[in-house]
Amino acid sequence: MSSWTPQPAGLQEILHTIHESTTTSATVQRSITEKLNQFTRAPEYIAYLAYILSNLTQEEDRIRTIAGYLLKNNARLILSAPIEVVEFVKAAVLNAFNDSSTMIRNAASQDIVAFLGVLEPRNWAECLQHLFIALDSADLDRQEAAFNALEKACEDYPRKMDIDINGTRPLDVMIPKFLALSEHTSAKMRAHAVACLSYFVPINCQSLFVHIDAFIACLFKRASDEDPSVRRHVCQALVLLLAARPEKLMPEMSNVAQYMLFSTKDKHENVALEACEFWLTFAEDQELAPYLHPLLDQVGPTLLDCMVYGEDDLLWLEGDVEDNAAVPDKETDIKPRHYGGGKGHGFEREGNGEEGSEAPKQKIGSYGQELLDSDEEDDYDLDDEDFADEMTTEWNLRKCAAAALDVLAVRFSGDLLRVLLGPLKEKLWSQDWLQRESGILALGAMAEGCIEAIEPHLPTLIPYLINTLSDPKPLVRSITCWTLGRYASWCTQPKSEEHKTQYFIPTMEGLLRMVLDNNKRVQEAGCSAFATLEEDAGPELAPYLEPVLRNLVVAFDKYQHKNMLILYDAVGTLADAVGRALQNPVYVDILMPPLTNRWSKLKDDDEDLIPLLECLASVTIAMGPAFLPYAGPVFERCNNIIHQALLQYQQYQQNPDLDEPDKAFLVVALDLLSGLIQGLGMSLEPLINTSQPNLLSLLTVCLKHPQAPVRQSAYALVGDLAMGCFPLLRPAMPGIMQELILQLDPEPKFEFVSASNNAAWSVGEVALRYGRDEPEFQQWVNPLIQRLIPILLHPKAPRSLHENAAVSIGRIGLMHPGLVAPHLPEFAQAWCQALYEIRDNEEKDSAFRGLCTLVQTNPGGMAKSLLWFCNSIIRWNHPSPELNNMFQSLLQGFKQHDEVGWAAQVASFPPVIQERLATRYGV
Repeated sequence: MSSWTPQPAGLQEILHTIHESTTTSATVQRSITEKLNQFTRAPEYIAYLAYILSNLTQEEDRIRTIAGYLLKNNARLILSAPIEVVEFVKAAVLNAFNDSSTMIRNAASQDIVAFLGVLEPRNWAECLQHLFIALDSADLDRQEAAFNALEKACEDYPRKMDIDINGTRPLDVMIPKFLALSEHTSAKMRAHAVACLSYFVPINCQSLFVHIDAFIACLFKRASDEDPSVRRHVCQALVLLLAARPEKLMPEMSNVAQYMLFSTKDKHENVALEACEFWLTFAEDQELAPYLHPLLDQVGPTLLDCMVYGEDDLLWLEGDVEDNAAVPDKETDIKPRHYGGGKGHGFEREGNGEEGSEAPKQKIGSYGQELLDSDEEDDYDLDDEDFADEMTTEWNLRKCAAAALDVLAVRFSGDLLRVLLGPLKEKLWSQDWLQRESGILALGAMAEGCIEAIEPHLPTLIPYLINTLSDPKPLVRSITCWTLGRYASWCTQPKSEEHKTQYFIPTMEGLLRMVLDNNKRVQEAGCSAFATLEEDAGPELAPYLEPVLRNLVVAFDKYQHKNMLILYDAVGTLADAVGRALQNPVYVDILMPPLTNRWSKLKDDDEDLIPLLECLASVTIAMGPAFLPYAGPVFERCNNIIHQALLQYQQYQQNPDLDEPDKAFLVVALDLLSGLIQGLGMSLEPLINTSQPNLLSLLTVCLKHPQAPVRQSAYALVGDLAMGCFPLLRPAMPGIMQELILQLDPEPKFEFVSASNNAAWSVGEVALRYGRDEPEFQQWVNPLIQRLIPILLHPKAPRSLHENAAVSIGRIGLMHPGLVAPHLPEFAQAWCQALYEIRDNEEKDSAFRGLCTLVQTNPGGMAKSLLWFCNSIIRWNHPSPELNNMFQSLLQGFKQHDEVGWAAQVASFPPVIQERLATRYGV
């Protein structure tokens, strides 16, 4: 052991605190947590913990074990500890690993894994040696404990294990050892052996691949092991091999496939789940499609059968409780939601119609992997009720099979449907509700990939689904909502009046009925599916707004906490979908009372205020001037939330021991103000002018905020203020511009991209509002251009940032051509490349008018980039008359200036560009 020894007083203090920690009082617990946090500042703290775990045998095992857990949680402290502390801790942990008590050995095992990870095996070779020797112990418990620690290390950090220590590679010895131990008489040892080997597959470990044939032979041998945990690891290893080295499995694929089909039906669900992952992995790799295609007729029906709820699922779900709408939610029902992503400014591109930077709204998935963040510490015991709640969202066989079917449908479309048509019909028309439910899930899972093949059947299937919304079983109604949501885009197509009356209106009415169901799970699925329908239907919903709003408003009185959050989302999505149709006073009178009622009940620091503010941001934009009667209190509250949040953050910066304040309140308050400004513009003048503290001074502070999402929303607000009420923004511009220029970074960190995007966009809006050759703005033109051009030219800057930078350069150029035109040769080609794919819109129009103005001012600046300029011109579908005239006169000007040179240059252009230039502009 090292020379370190504990001081009696220090030891007593830490021991006393650990004894106190077993108390139940919340206030005591809080002070203990603070005390333990203070201990972490002492360089010898971990040595005391290791001493209690390893040496204080007179203490209860429970107390020593708590010391072991604290040691694990503070493992990183070893990196800054004095050398004698490091040596003592390493020796003490290995000593505790040999303790006679299982509890102490388990705690020491966790400590070993943590310290090996922090120190890295290369710096603690004697620990690896210790564990490796223990694998040959005559004591089975000792063998298993060592293998257990090794397995955790191989799983958590395989790359750190795959190293060279003084010219030897530990894995060169360990891998053959693991292969030999896969024959052990103990099933636990065999399971550890297969698991350890499998973790080295994804990292392409050479020590394993030297023995790849022996490894595959070992897997085939263990495939029929009587122990389910061994079979589970065999399936897991085959999945990892399929992902990393498929060529090794292809010669044996018919055997592997049969084994995996057989294992997917294993009565032990964890074996079946690992085997099912095989089909998901297989389907995801496009290059393996030719090998998977011949297996479809076996894989498809097998996956279908895996989607039926098992008895255990039903126990966890308690899904048969019909009327539970009045039962309040437990707090554990409500998973943490991530609010306040902030508004991102992006552009739609030709061809894919995807927004440049808005993230898609999250919908409740039927088989998405809705797990809690896995980086949470997992060393606490969940009580049974918590555990039951976890199980309902856990990744399981049913969800994995549905996800695999979804990917297969995308990959094989009509071929998959041909295989499944018979079995699906059987399930959908079965007398057994569990079979019907699984068939409806499968139908939803296949929606995206098989839509063309399924379309001829939808005139029968959609009425079937609408009818099934009346099923007595809540689980059938809820899955039917989800599946109808998956086909919403077909139901909402404005094909004909007949299509509307047969499919769209009945789907809408059916889902609205489910929104008001008496079962909470059905409400959740109905509300979420209805939000999907709203997105797909868009303005088509406008004629039905009154009945839709009346239904949604009833839900405000009916819903418990969890579903209320989804209801806010549905109302916000409705406002986004129908836009200014929501201005009708009748609709305002229906919707605003329940929203203001909720609003008045929530305190400024209540987390439920966040989704309500997000919802209101969409509502204010849609209602526009009709929202004015409600604007005062909303504006004042947002201003107050921003002020309080900034004060809290200031306190945190002065005292880092405090918890970092939640940025979500600040972000959504800024976003709601953006919504108010988009909806009401200059009508907000009295509110902005009399705001206390003044909104614009608060906004200037938000622009410097260390948290990127706050800056992102603050710059969005600057742009919206410029568009909606520039005269009010203008006096604050010198302070804002100082921050804005600094925010324009050619290579922002990933998390700062959206803030830089919004800053780049807002500067273009501001430039336009100042007007042509405005002296005040002129002082900023060069600093801005010197920041924007490097962004545009930077090969690693994200595409959205290139686009926003290009638009702003164009807009600044439109207003200050004399100052920007000399830079044209530097950026002309990159500018055209950044914007030629963007869909026609007003922003693109003003940017291109700016570019044309720059070319008029400095025609030679475009000489080297003429091909790109012409390509970006012909990509326009409907340029405004003004822009079209600018294109015409510039192109004619180039041609007249040097007809021979022009003809020679155009002759080298791709034919499609030559053709369009000739037809559209006669050049």
